[in-house]
Amino acid sequence: MAISLSCSCWSSILSAEPAVTRLTSSSSTVVRVAFPSANLRVVRSVTCAASSSSSSKPATTGKREPRGITKPRPISPAMQELLGVTEIPRTQALKQIWAYIKQHNLQDPDNKKIIVCDEKLKKIFAGKERVGFLEISGLLNPHFIK
Repeated sequence: MAISLSCSCWSSILSAEPAVTRLTSSSSTVVRVAFPSANLRVVRSVTCAASSSSSSKPATTGKREPRGITKPRPISPAMQELLGVTEIPRTQALKQIWAYIKQHNLQDPDNKKIIVCDEKLKKIFAGKERVGFLEISGLLNPHFIK
C-alpha cells in the first residue's frame, strides 16, 4: 500500500502499512498516522501554479522601466550647476555628489563623517558650513522637482 502525504512543497512517499488513530473532539478531528521508520523515503517537489494574468502576458526579456529612486527626475538650477545635467536619478545624484566631495577633499580630516562645504555645496546644503553624511540625502530632497 502506497500513501502520499504532502504539506506545502514537501512530499513524503511511504510504502509501509500505517497505523491509523482517529481522535475526534467537538471542534475538530485529528488523524494520527504512524509509519515504520525503516521504509521512509523523503522526496522534495515544488509545484508552481500559473496565474491566468501571467499566462496571458508575453514574456519580456529587456530591462524594466526605472521607478522610485532610480527614475530620473528634474532637479533645481543650483544642483544642475553642480552636476551638469537637468534630470538625474536620486541614486546617481548622491553618487556624483560623493565623487565631488572626495575629488575636492572636502571631508573633515579628523572625522570623515563630516563634510566641510565649499561654495557650490553650500548652495545645495541650505547654506550650511558643515554637514554630516547622514544629512546629505535629506538636504537633497528639495532639489528634486516633483
